[in-house]
Amino acid sequence: MKADINEFISKLENRTPGEKEFHQAVEEVIGSVWDFYQKNPRYQQANILERMVEPERVIMFRVPWVDDRGEVQVNRGYRVEFNSALGPYKGGLRFHASVTLSILKFLGFEQTFKNSLTTLPMGGGKGGSDFSPKGKSDGEIMRFCQSFMSELFRHIGPNTDVPAGDIGVGGREVGYLFGQYKRLKNEFTGVMTGKGLGWGGSLIRPEATGFGAVYFAQHMLHRIGKDIEGQKVAVSGFGNVAWGAITKINELGGKVVTISGPDGYIYDPEGISGEKIDYLLELRSTNNDVVEPYAAEFGAKFIPERHPWEVPVNVAIPCATENEVNLNDAKELVKNACYLLAEASNMGCMADAAEYLSKNIDYAPGKAVNAGGVAVSGLEMSQNSMRISWPREEVDARLKLIMSDIHERCVSYGKNGNKVDYIKGANIGGFVKVADAMLAQGVV
Repeated sequence: MKADINEFISKLENRTPGEKEFHQAVEEVIGSVWDFYQKNPRYQQANILERMVEPERVIMFRVPWVDDRGEVQVNRGYRVEFNSALGPYKGGLRFHASVTLSILKFLGFEQTFKNSLTTLPMGGGKGGSDFSPKGKSDGEIMRFCQSFMSELFRHIGPNTDVPAGDIGVGGREVGYLFGQYKRLKNEFTGVMTGKGLGWGGSLIRPEATGFGAVYFAQHMLHRIGKDIEGQKVAVSGFGNVAWGAITKINELGGKVVTISGPDGYIYDPEGISGEKIDYLLELRSTNNDVVEPYAAEFGAKFIPERHPWEVPVNVAIPCATENEVNLNDAKELVKNACYLLAEASNMGCMADAAEYLSKNIDYAPGKAVNAGGVAVSGLEMSQNSMRISWPREEVDARLKLIMSDIHERCVSYGKNGNKVDYIKGANIGGFVKVADAMLAQGVV
């Protein structure tokens, strides 16, 4: 890195102490766009990067709620409205004990670039709470969601900020949040995405991130003369993203041999298909976050407290959480002749792992690979605005086209000879659209 990049990062770290996830996300972007930034003085003169790393608004608030014992509990709520140059803030709400301002800033920053890549008119934002729905009754979750929205509602709207679900925020939580917004505002608008199909939701939204990740991986494979049909694939996680990815991989003729949870991973050499995919939904509904029961149900192998990246596969698609692939995992994948990793999780690889993978195999970052989820959220916004509902085939076709455009944009900005630096391509491709909009709108 050049000294001025180090100076930029150092200044950011001094202004935002302790926000390691946010720093990691910014450093990854800055490292790949810096030379492009230096060659375009109009961006430098307007201090575009300095403005991009500062959220336009950070909202932090108290969320008091009453549990089933009648005791008052207090959690902390957040909404990071990062960048609205391209449209209303758009990004999920995460309810999990691990939620901090640093994590939400990292996610909001990434969301800005991801939304830009979709070509849809959406800015970047993220929010959530350190509340965990795990182990809570429906009544407790409803009371928490109503309290959370009683503050958040004044900061969002269909033309201002449109949240969605994320970890810990599924259809149930979106329903409670939307219901409280409607009650407080006395209006039925498309203020949230991920809604139920009967009241404004879009077909394919639960599967969209996983579907989109597989479409992107398919384009990566086609570029090197391969196809997903016949490929052996390692997938992590077993939530909506993994479920969508596994479903689409099977549909396209690939074989998924792993899933994982916080307790370890499952290796199923016969492949995860048919009733096994349906079982993932049943397993997830138990709300205990473990995958070990799958092994007993289908005679597969359970490996406790390890990650699935030691299994020899052709393709790896992390679908769980940030930093789930470390440098040793990356080396193990390369050693076992894996030739492609597509991140379906946000910042799924640690920085050194991402750097190693990008030098040794075809590797693409989450901001490009997992943009299918927010893309279909954007399509849901369009359907809400027009008061219509598109059929499944139309939503899927639009998603497929968006992922093709994102891949093409990454190749356009990241191609170097016969190789594509997908990190550089995604970051510059996302940066240019946001930066040009910021320039056009003046110093705001």
